Amino acid sequence: MLRLIHKEGRKIIIAFLAFLVALNFATHYFLPEQGLFNTLILVASLGGILFVIMFFRNPKRRLFTEEGAIIAPADGKVVVIEETTENEYFKDRRLQVSIFMSVKNVHINRTPISGQVKYFKYHPGKYLLAWDPKSSTENERTTYVIEDEDDNMEILMRQIAGTVARRIKFYVEEGDEVTQGAEFGFIKFGSRVALFLPLDSKIEVNIGEKVKGGQTVIARVARTK
Repeated sequence: MLRLIHKEGRKIIIAFLAFLVALNFATHYFLPEQGLFNTLILVASLGGILFVIMFFRNPKRRLFTEEGAIIAPADGKVVVIEETTENEYFKDRRLQVSIFMSVKNVHINRTPISGQVKYFKYHPGKYLLAWDPKSSTENERTTYVIEDEDDNMEILMRQIAGTVARRIKFYVEEGDEVTQGAEFGFIKFGSRVALFLPLDSKIEVNIGEKVKGGQTVIARVARTK
């Protein structure tokens, strides 16, 4: 059962549950005559703890792996597909695909391809709305570049905090070898993940499409080996 709750949420859930138990005990002890009020507090407490458990859920998932495929790094909805200039690492034109995660989505972030982390940087920043175009360059964020030598490909992936999401967690460092579908991070309470892909990538999703991390193919590239 514990494995169905992500490690980032376990302490939060325990602390929140302890607070709710104390709150309900206090209201029933000090306000025993306020039956309706106590019932409302109990119902709100149950709803609150169920919401937090839902947010930090870690469902079992059959991961999809395929050489030459770029897999969704997160659950959510595709909100951007466009050619743009990536100025931090590549400093050239790339295809950007952005996925917005609402509070209802699973917030585990997964590696889109296997390879080596060639570049990593954490950027402190603002907390603009996650769908604001400026959030990609001005919000708190992390940038990863993964190189797949077999496919002669580098892709850049960016975790972007939003107005509510102010806790980016990351589990990899520069030089690490990563496997497609493996966890590389977690963003608490709503956010966005952006991919910057080679221009010759064949995009397999559409704007507004819902995707699942570790399962949905975002794009494919022609193999060179």
